Amino acid sequence: MRNSVNRQVRMAARPVGAPKDSDFRLVESEMPVPGADEMLVRVIYLSLDPYFRGRMNDGPSYAAPMQIDDVMIGRTVSQVVESNLDGFAPGDFIFCDPVGWQEYGIVRGDALGLRKLDPAIAPISTALGVLGMPGFTAWYGLLELGKPKPGETVVVSAAAGAVGSLVGQIAKIKGARAVGIAGAQEKCDFVVRELGFDACVSHHSDTLLADLKAECPKGIDVYFENVGGKVFDAVFPQMTLFSRLVLCGQISQYNATSRPEGPGASLIMGLIGRRMTASGFVIGDHRDRFDEFQNEVAGWIRAGQVRFREDIADGLENAVGAFQGLLEGRNFGKQLVQIGDDPTR
Repeated sequence: MRNSVNRQVRMAARPVGAPKDSDFRLVESEMPVPGADEMLVRVIYLSLDPYFRGRMNDGPSYAAPMQIDDVMIGRTVSQVVESNLDGFAPGDFIFCDPVGWQEYGIVRGDALGLRKLDPAIAPISTALGVLGMPGFTAWYGLLELGKPKPGETVVVSAAAGAVGSLVGQIAKIKGARAVGIAGAQEKCDFVVRELGFDACVSHHSDTLLADLKAECPKGIDVYFENVGGKVFDAVFPQMTLFSRLVLCGQISQYNATSRPEGPGASLIMGLIGRRMTASGFVIGDHRDRFDEFQNEVAGWIRAGQVRFREDIADGLENAVGAFQGLLEGRNFGKQLVQIGDDPTR
């Protein structure tokens, strides 16, 4: 017998700066009922991603902003409870984008990214991490835009995160030197000792610029940008001729209360003088490459060439704290929230 109440986290206010507890509210609502060509699912894992912060603002972006009282957005791994949708039956495990921060949701047949998951192939949680959007972002951004060559130096910020950790491992697979930038020394040690990066420096260091120079004596050929701010300022002067800059995110700016100053003359002249290629991208524009990505990275995981880590908070009531921690860099690997029981583990 299924529950009669569905708990949800809704946006209570638009954050000013870092999201506060009062910007969210945990509510109880009636259990939804699936209609024609719909199914009721219970959420097992919720993905937390930095881009949620931008969707909480009321401003132009590549995706529409959330509205006050909306259920917080989020990709999920769920299990079908009731189905009126051909091809899906109770008990099936699925991935899709639109369910969000709640215990149960309705999924339509045209839901973005909807697909079944086979626990025999990989843990179902990986559909939100190394074999999902973060992994796809790393794979596409580095290989299609960064184009690392054997012997080159690839630097990636947020190196212990879901995207950055895979960027460095793929760089190594392609014969490049991988240098990470992370916060805590524990994270730096992890990406070197466990993930096989050649080096990692802490952005908390007072000598970040010198530390990078010591680990990148020939300069930086590819920079995969996830952080911005002082980290970008330390990396940019060390970019080589014909280097490539992959602009994925700038998490240090997401809670800013004013717009950062635009690129100054030194940045523009640096781009020109170094003949750099700077590429911004949104991975949702490249869904036609997803199957190729998944097949290749799954093969690397089976071969032991790629490792991954998940940081899992327990319970919907802890989603807000986990999201706040994600924006502060407290997570270690892919940040998930486990909402319901995972019968595959």
